[in-house]
Amino acid sequence: MSETGSHENVSDEKLPSAQENGHGAVATANDPFADPGLPPHEPRIQDIDEQAAKRSERVVAMLFTVSMLATLGFIASFVTVPVDKYVHIWPIGNIGALNFALGMTLGVALFCIGAGAVHWARTLMSDHEMVDERHPVAAEQETRAKVMEDFQEGAKESALGRRPLIRKTMFGALALLPLSGVVLLRDLGPLPEDKLEHTLWAKGKLLVNENTHEPLRPEDISVGSLTFAMPEGLEEDDEEFQKEIAKAALMLVRLEPEDIKDKRELDWSHEGIVAYSKICTHVGCPVSLYEQQTHHVLCPCHQSTFDLSDGARVIFGPAGHALPQLKISVNNDGFLEAQGDFEEPVGPAYWERRA
Repeated sequence: MSETGSHENVSDEKLPSAQENGHGAVATANDPFADPGLPPHEPRIQDIDEQAAKRSERVVAMLFTVSMLATLGFIASFVTVPVDKYVHIWPIGNIGALNFALGMTLGVALFCIGAGAVHWARTLMSDHEMVDERHPVAAEQETRAKVMEDFQEGAKESALGRRPLIRKTMFGALALLPLSGVVLLRDLGPLPEDKLEHTLWAKGKLLVNENTHEPLRPEDISVGSLTFAMPEGLEEDDEEFQKEIAKAALMLVRLEPEDIKDKRELDWSHEGIVAYSKICTHVGCPVSLYEQQTHHVLCPCHQSTFDLSDGARVIFGPAGHALPQLKISVNNDGFLEAQGDFEEPVGPAYWERRA
C-alpha cells in the first residue's frame, strides 16, 4: 500500500492540526542574512500509522533475513563449488564459478545489512531535529593571558635558554627518533643492488630453445622465423626460474644480412641471426609478434613496435627505448653462444639505471 493511500485511512485527530514554527526560527523580513532556523517538522507516515510502521519493520527484517541467507550461501559456495569450474555470465563472459558465487553472496549479505539499517533509521527511528547551541570557540581574554603567562613561566623554569647542551641534545634526540621507523622499512625485502642490471647471460653461455631445451645451431633458425631462447643451465623447476627468465628471455630472428641497417647490430649477429631481449621496454610484457616482411616485432600489451632491422629501435607505441641486443657467435661445436651479457639493463626504465 502506498504512503498516499495510508494517509487516507488515518483519522483526522491523528493528523497534526497545524505546523509549528521550526526550532531556532527568527524573523528575516529586515535581515536577509539572518539564520532562518530549521524547517517545520513534518511527521512521517510511520509516525502516525502503526500499520505503516509494521510494514517498515517487516521490510527491515526481510533485508536482514536475506543477508543471513546470503552469508549461508557464501559458506556453502566456499565448501561445494570446485575451484576449477567456470561459468559463462553475460556480459562478463567466462568467469570462475567460485569467485562469482563468493562475490555475489558476500555482496548481497553486506548490501542487505546496509539497506536494512538505512531503512530502519529513515522510517522507524526518531527523526526529530535537535538544536544544540555551540559555545564560543575562542577562549576568554583572561584565559589566553593566563596560558601565555604559564608558558613563559615554564620556559623560564626549564632553563632551556641557559642550558645549550641540553637544548642541542634534545633536538638531536627528537631529530633521530624518526629514523627508527625508516629502519623498519628494511623488512620490505633486500635491496635490489645491481641485480636488475645483470642477467644469466655470460660469455660462452649456449642459447637453448625454450620449447625443446636443446642447444640451438644456426641451421635451426630459418630466414623469417622467430625463435625464443634462454641460457643453458636454467631449468623450469628451479626456484629462481621465474625471476631469471624474466630478465634473460631472448628472441632470435634470422634476417638477410643485407637487410640489416645498423652496423653494430650486424657485427653482433651471426649470419643474419640477431638476438634481442624479449622483455618490452615499456612495462616488461613479452614481445612475441613478428612481421616477416617489415622485420617489426610487436608487444601485444600496448602495441609498442620495434624495428629489428635497425637496432630494434622504437617506431611506434609507448616504449621508451630500443630492445637490448645480445652479441652472439658460434662455438667450435657449431652451437650458438653468447659473447657476454646485455650491455644495458633489460625491460622498463627505472630511475637508478645508468644506461
